[in-house]
Amino acid sequence: MACHPALRFGTVSMLVLAASAASASDLQEQARELFEPVPSTIPALRDNPVTPEKIDLGKALFFDPRMSASGVFSCNSCHNLATGGDDNMPVSIGHGWQKGPRNSPTVLNAVFNIAQFWDGRAEDLAAQAKGPVQAGVEMANTPENVIATLNSMPQYVEWFTASFPEEADPVSFDNFAKAIEAYEATLITPAPFDAYLNGDEAALSEDQKEGLALFIDKGCASCHNGVNLGGNGYYPFGLIEKPGADVLPPDDMGRFAVTETADDSYVFRASPLRNIELTAPYFHSGVVWDLKAAVQIMGDSQLGADITEDEADKIVAFLRALTGEMPEVVYPILPVETAATPRPTGEVLP
Repeated sequence: MACHPALRFGTVSMLVLAASAASASDLQEQARELFEPVPSTIPALRDNPVTPEKIDLGKALFFDPRMSASGVFSCNSCHNLATGGDDNMPVSIGHGWQKGPRNSPTVLNAVFNIAQFWDGRAEDLAAQAKGPVQAGVEMANTPENVIATLNSMPQYVEWFTASFPEEADPVSFDNFAKAIEAYEATLITPAPFDAYLNGDEAALSEDQKEGLALFIDKGCASCHNGVNLGGNGYYPFGLIEKPGADVLPPDDMGRFAVTETADDSYVFRASPLRNIELTAPYFHSGVVWDLKAAVQIMGDSQLGADITEDEADKIVAFLRALTGEMPEVVYPILPVETAATPRPTGEVLP
């Protein structure tokens, strides 16, 4: 018996919807195999138990410009929590208004990276915290002067004692770094993509799902995977075709400076992509301001793929689903200086 046209249409529609649902489920399952949602709790740190006292101390140190020789620059100067965890400049400005050599990476979700800095020279956030303090183009201070500054303020001594109660002499450069690490470990930004990975299919728009499928199919997820969609491996920049010298400066050989291994020439840690729409300009050289342009450069240089305008738009739409809920930050009231507090030193003005 012939089927009524309306019933035939309804059957076809149901089949189409079923196929679409299966396809959507397949994409979600594929995403779960490649990526991980951010955890709901603060990640455990190696040899550094996280406590409320240590977090509060680390927060104060993160915002305190007196940790720099000039008294001008704090960790937040280059990793501004109001602007995506970086400074939104091609390269950072430091002591004596010198320009740094590379673009400042975001501190948000940095706890999930395999190592810190573009070349991975710091094994964790504690090691990273020591670097800028001593770098001549950044904070230009010394561990000895940092400790003298902290010991000169009774409130800081109390906070260190509460944070490291097992230690006879808690005010140390190692503990300074561990406290900052504990605070930075709290700077996690759950995003719509995490809700999607956790089962909420409606957390992404259709454009974002198409962008996710392209991100996987084009091969972007080969380097940008895991919880931070990057930050967990090292790759040559220009794997297929080297970009221009403005994007890949020939005098910055990346991880080669750390390992002195020829195979590490122009190798960099894959950039983590969470909150990427907030952290322009892009790449270690900081010369590309447009996220769509950055996607297309990556397609050419890393994948040998011609990413069309429409495809790039959809990948960018997906990347915006990685913009997370920013941690609420209340500016800390810092300890008061005393007559014993070291005065700012070095050239402040250019």
